[in-house]
Amino acid sequence: MDVYRNFAELSGAEREDIDFRISAVKRDGSKAVIVAPHGGAIEPGTSEVAIEVANNDLSLAIFEGIKPKGNKRLHITSTNFDEPRCVELVQESDTVVAIHGEGSNELSVFLGGRDNELCVRLKAVLERYGFTVKTHGNPDLHGLNEVNICNRGRHGAGVQLELSSGLRQTFFQSLTDKGRKKSTVELVRFVAAVREGLHTAGRLQQIT
Repeated sequence: MDVYRNFAELSGAEREDIDFRISAVKRDGSKAVIVAPHGGAIEPGTSEVAIEVANNDLSLAIFEGIKPKGNKRLHITSTNFDEPRCVELVQESDTVVAIHGEGSNELSVFLGGRDNELCVRLKAVLERYGFTVKTHGNPDLHGLNEVNICNRGRHGAGVQLELSSGLRQTFFQSLTDKGRKKSTVELVRFVAAVREGLHTAGRLQQIT
């Protein structure tokens, strides 16, 4: 159960740039945005994954917990996530990919969202790269609700990637603040797979 029902409640009790940080970067020519609504130490590793997938050509929206401890209290569930800067960027985008952290120790990507075409493309590419792709057993993690942040782009359909804790641990030295500063080749491979999936679905703009 979340402590805060929405961003207004959270921002009334927590301090920006002390307890939480927001990054909303609109990139020229990008019709896609990569979102990490539970970044920083809320769902560790999701910010870093989102930043790498976005690279320097895709828009990026991140809400991060940066408290010394107790960051889980900053979690606002995806159907209630309404931080204005992130939402504005999402609503201006044709393609939305949300990066989340799932708590199990298995090495899996739980794929969801209403953008069926992109889900099919991403599943195929991720599996070709050797990643295990599943539908989560919990319907709340399927990303199908129309008010889920991943489905609030121009077309009302996006993608949600729930990355298990076990998988995220392979991307970094560890999931601590210090460990996440040292990424592994597995993160490079995952990012390459996601970007290839976006490319094959025609969602990446050509950089000139």
